[in-house]
Amino acid sequence: MNWLIFALMTVACWGLYGIFLHAGQVEMQDKELGRYKAFLFVGIAYFITAVLAPLVVLLVKGAEGTWAMPSKGMWLSLFAGILGAAGAFCVLLAMASGAKGGMSPAVVAISVMSIIFCGAPLVNAIVSIWMDRPEDGLAAIPWQFLCGILIAALGGFMVVKFKPAGSHGTPPRKPGIEVPAKE
Repeated sequence: MNWLIFALMTVACWGLYGIFLHAGQVEMQDKELGRYKAFLFVGIAYFITAVLAPLVVLLVKGAEGTWAMPSKGMWLSLFAGILGAAGAFCVLLAMASGAKGGMSPAVVAISVMSIIFCGAPLVNAIVSIWMDRPEDGLAAIPWQFLCGILIAALGGFMVVKFKPAGSHGTPPRKPGIEVPAKE
């Protein structure tokens, strides 16, 4: 059951990721470039976590024969990393866009992360089935699985649609452009 513990740890980390990413962006106190400054530190964290940590593990475990890596494995892993980093960057852009549109930071975080964490498992399930189709074709997919996908999509929609307003309320509206009346 170690896989479940690690999966739940990932849920906790990624569930907090969006909240702290947006908070870091806001605390950069730079409305124009704050999101990019925050993402720079995400990159530093990725380097520490995804480059230095496995390098230390490989060295500690005596990586004599493990430095030979098949090119297909390297390219697929690199592509996965690019997808992950691009997704993280898109989280920032989505939150910044929501904030510019007048949404409060808490509402932005709830909306963006709910859509992501509902949509990503759906994409994963569909692409996984497409890549490793059941022997008997799509008809072999249990109805409960398809029902689960629909329920997950409905749940994501409901979380975004019916999110609580929070104690900060809605941000003040941006002043409109006043057009002088013709005389």
